[in-house]
Amino acid sequence: MKIVCVSKKILSVYWSASNRQWSQIFSIRYTSNSSNSKETSLISPSALNSQKLVKDDKFAFTSRSDLVNSQRLVVKLGSAVLTRTDQGGIALGRLASIVEQVAELHADGKEVMIVTSGAVAFGRQRLGRELMMSQSVRETIRSRKNENNTSSGSNRNQVDSRSCAAAGQSGLMSLYESMFAQYNISTAQVLVSKRDLERAHRSYLQSTLDNLLALSIVPIINTNDAVVPPPDPEIDVDGAISIKDNDSLAARLAVLTNTDLLVLVSNVEGLFTAPPGAENSKLLHTYSTNTNNMDGIEFGKKSSVGLGGMDSKVQAAVWSLEHGTSVVICNGCAEKGPPLVDIVGGRKVGTFFTEAPCNAHSANSQAEEAREGSRELQQLTTDKRVEILHRLADLLEEREQEIMSANHMDVALAKKGGTLSQALMDRLVLSPARIRELAKGVRQVAEKSSGLVGKILTRRQLAAGLVAEQVSVPIGVLMVIFESRPDCLPQIASLAIATSNGILLKGGRESAHANKCLHQVVQDALALYHCQEAAQLVETREEVSDIIQDATGLIDLIIPRGSSEMVHGIQQMAAGTSVPVLGHSEGICHVYVDKNCSASMATRVVQDAKCNYPAACNAMETLLIHKDLMHSSVFKEINDVLQAEDVTIHLGPKLASRLLFFPSVATSMRKEYSALECCIEVVDSLEKAVQHIRKYGSGHTDTIVTNNEDAAQYFLENVDSACVFHNTSTRFADGQRMGLGAEVGVSTTRIHARGPVGAEGLLTYKWIVRGDGHTVHDFSPDGTKQFDHHDLPL
Repeated sequence: MKIVCVSKKILSVYWSASNRQWSQIFSIRYTSNSSNSKETSLISPSALNSQKLVKDDKFAFTSRSDLVNSQRLVVKLGSAVLTRTDQGGIALGRLASIVEQVAELHADGKEVMIVTSGAVAFGRQRLGRELMMSQSVRETIRSRKNENNTSSGSNRNQVDSRSCAAAGQSGLMSLYESMFAQYNISTAQVLVSKRDLERAHRSYLQSTLDNLLALSIVPIINTNDAVVPPPDPEIDVDGAISIKDNDSLAARLAVLTNTDLLVLVSNVEGLFTAPPGAENSKLLHTYSTNTNNMDGIEFGKKSSVGLGGMDSKVQAAVWSLEHGTSVVICNGCAEKGPPLVDIVGGRKVGTFFTEAPCNAHSANSQAEEAREGSRELQQLTTDKRVEILHRLADLLEEREQEIMSANHMDVALAKKGGTLSQALMDRLVLSPARIRELAKGVRQVAEKSSGLVGKILTRRQLAAGLVAEQVSVPIGVLMVIFESRPDCLPQIASLAIATSNGILLKGGRESAHANKCLHQVVQDALALYHCQEAAQLVETREEVSDIIQDATGLIDLIIPRGSSEMVHGIQQMAAGTSVPVLGHSEGICHVYVDKNCSASMATRVVQDAKCNYPAACNAMETLLIHKDLMHSSVFKEINDVLQAEDVTIHLGPKLASRLLFFPSVATSMRKEYSALECCIEVVDSLEKAVQHIRKYGSGHTDTIVTNNEDAAQYFLENVDSACVFHNTSTRFADGQRMGLGAEVGVSTTRIHARGPVGAEGLLTYKWIVRGDGHTVHDFSPDGTKQFDHHDLPL
């Protein structure tokens, strides 16, 4: 069901994406409300299909991440993009890159139309050669002498742009045709006049373009520049944007053909707050028609080879957006041409236009405020930071009902949407007991982390009167991204407060209400000493992308908590920055049951590791059984308890080969189920179990159940995971259970911090050296002093 608003009128309609027509599945009711009357009448689908509404039948995407769902695109290529810098012909390298990217989108099933300039440039090059050939030798010499005194050469001044367009149009089309032919793609030339866009005729143009796209043909569209009249400065038909240049033409065509995405390719990166290159000019990565003010934007000069400037592109973008087509303005003059594939993939390129309100503060300014908040926290005494933490714990308990109400809203929306897996749904749900446990954890953080910041780790006398100290300090600004679990927010915030770090918190959209409520609780606790800026809530994926791509200098550490897909995505985003990512991509945890074990102990450990909280990253995913236990009571008891818990079992290939009947064979031995589901595999020995874990494990948590101390020691020494246990459940890999109070995540990296990362993992150190006029020269071979490097008591 689509709800389309037109002034004060509401149309309840259904739009069929398959044939891009109003559906006749049910009646469409039109309701008009006024202060004096309320009228209801019916409108037929055919009538709707023949009309042009002020607000179109669809809505534009609200975030870049949604652009991947674009099916139909219009790409407008300006003259500055296709023309060489000497204005003497087509920039073949850029055009080839554009064609290659359009071909890639075409191969992905996207429908692409190209609105192109370039005929004038192509024709100017051709006519320039013709004129050169027709001149006398004397005229040629005179022309060459005058070239240094003219901007484009005297030859070019002898032909107007219309003549160039007439001479260049066929050549430009031939160029497109030959380039696309390399990818087995056909093209079609479509020359558009103003008459084609009038009410009586535009359906024919729309039908032509729809048919070409249905045949997998790329339409190459332009106005007939050879005979086109001067542009009409007034709005022409139906309140639509007037066709003055290819920007407005592309906008009209995009809306007419119900295009999802319009890409206006320019010779600058996008929309700036001032002309590019001017002092304090900043690129607007996102422009919201509901938030940004056009009065605050200054436009520069137009390109020397095109009709439109940035102002015309913005007008075209805003008009298209109002009619349901998303828009990106980007730079196409780089060596590789415009990054069309990146734009459709949701990457932060150019300026994205949206009707969704933007945060009053930019994502980058949030990071700057978090850094200032961090500095304010560092100025507080340890006792004051502890006081903030105790205030946070108290507020969590005092506002239990408020927090639960917000969580109930999230859960209800998630159930209604029906898109969350059971594992994510389990993580989403809060309970009064869980909130009290959170408060307890915050108080534990306050106790355990007292005095960590500013702690002297090493004190060393380098020489007489020259002392160095290694002092713990906060990392700076952290960005923590977590899925579904709103309880992560106060945990992470408490660790950041304890260590004086600024924090950017991004929770899943499915827990938006609870996240806002819990963030307000954190802010109110920080307000005790006016440090609210230290904890910032990032609400959209767009903002995450913005911050990460500009991460250098803004944030110091990224910590993703969630699915392997999400973690990999964050790692890829951060790959082009110098900011490290701390975390684990998968939680493939093993329990190995050795031949020397207690049946009751093995059963209890396996049951807890798999069934206590199967959605957790520290839940068991693979159970390894020594071959000698295959026909023992140990194996039977374990199977019985897993069956009683309704755990779905998948067998490893070795175990399956030993059985005549089995439920199913695991598709992969490296799989995180995050549900009441696991794999069971048989191993020949302790050494084979260790080898299996090395091959298929993720370095998170692995445990051995055995009564043999030598076997346990071998396992503990040779399994190189962040957490390695003996006779305990993998679920102990948790910051609170380890006595850290809370954790920002479990790290499987091998530097800085590993395993559950608590307050100490959010600290680094700096060196402070105090002297009395010492110089390095004093310690040279000819100097008078010597190092003694004597450690002093702390």
